[in-house]
Amino acid sequence: SVRGVALANGLTISDVEKRQSLLKDLDRTFAGLEKDNQLLDGLDKFSRQAHSMITSKAAREAFDISKEPAARSDQYGESSFGQSCLLATRLVENGIRFVTVSTGGWDTHRDNFPKLKDRLLPPLDQALAAMLTDLEQRGLLEKTAVFVTGEFGRTPKINNKSNPGGRDHYPRCMTMLMAGGGVKGGQVVGESDEKAIGPANDAISPSDAAASFYHNLGIDHTHEYYTKIGRPIMIVRDGSVIPQLFA
Repeated sequence: SVRGVALANGLTISDVEKRQSLLKDLDRTFAGLEKDNQLLDGLDKFSRQAHSMITSKAAREAFDISKEPAARSDQYGESSFGQSCLLATRLVENGIRFVTVSTGGWDTHRDNFPKLKDRLLPPLDQALAAMLTDLEQRGLLEKTAVFVTGEFGRTPKINNKSNPGGRDHYPRCMTMLMAGGGVKGGQVVGESDEKAIGPANDAISPSDAAASFYHNLGIDHTHEYYTKIGRPIMIVRDGSVIPQLFA
């Protein structure tokens, strides 16, 4: 089930409609006190969006991964991340423009290697492989940009005292994955030095990765927006499209 969309604890659509009717009555009662209050206007907008999602048959069906054949669902694995990737594929198929899937537990300050081998990497590998294959089989991969990343890498040095076998936060060297859209797959771009302390040659920055992702979406990463007071805000401050990704 999906938190916020699936109805739980015996709640029905009829109950939701009754609550919505009560909310409208309360809104009318206090309408005179709420004039020109942008915060409350915003809350009302989000309330309408939430109500439309809960009561929409199309939304409920899009989130219902039980409708998927067992053979397809099994490819993703039984982990929450695997089933979330299956749901992400289903949402993309139903026209959702932006989907985020998260998986935690990667802060391996201790016992890095057994955690990766036994708990973290198997469901990640299985789910990502299944999702990319499934998107391709559904005819969606060429128009779906996929970006897999964390916050940073891990230290080349292995902890051996207070947190044996662990690796700490490390910003100078890490890995990302891009696929779909115009990305040329089946290649590794860039490499670390022999001890993974830093890039072996020219560094690829997070801004380069962001510029490349926006480029894959058809968005000009050099565009500059302005706030209401005229303050410039750039999509990507520094960064260039990684040419090998689209060669």
